[in-house]
Amino acid sequence: MNYICINSHTHQSDMHYTHEITLDLPRKKVIEIFDNPDNLQFWQTGLQGYKHLSGTPGKVGSKTKLDFIVGKKREIELIETVVLNTLPEQFNGKYEWDGGWNTLNNTFIELGDNKTVWVTETEMHMKGFMKIIAFLMPGSFRKNSYKFMENFKTFAEDKMRQ
Repeated sequence: MNYICINSHTHQSDMHYTHEITLDLPRKKVIEIFDNPDNLQFWQTGLQGYKHLSGTPGKVGSKTKLDFIVGKKREIELIETVVLNTLPEQFNGKYEWDGGWNTLNNTFIELGDNKTVWVTETEMHMKGFMKIIAFLMPGSFRKNSYKFMENFKTFAEDKMRQ
């Protein structure tokens, strides 16, 4: 498995972890694909749809609703709030749902003409039953986050080969 977890700790059912993946694409192309919401369905497993709620899309303070089906038909609604957008360098969001909230900081580092390192830093805050799940299975959250990154890498690299 190519799962890389650079930093991880669990404290009082809160989690903080960092992942890194290298894409064989120039940063400009990575951002072009990453910043297009129509591409989300191709790399965010379980995404059923998204709806812009407020603000200028992609700008700080804007909100988007993301609907997911996780596992055996469990529906989860996330509200994304853009916290920082300095693309092509960085995109940070806060994601709120019934079981808690998390922040996701995305950094894109250009390595020459045809390689980009994508680093994500995730901090999760759980409540209720989700605290128990996070305590018992912290690895599943980390693996799921990295799986999205792997999906994105595969989608982006395949898209650019077409």
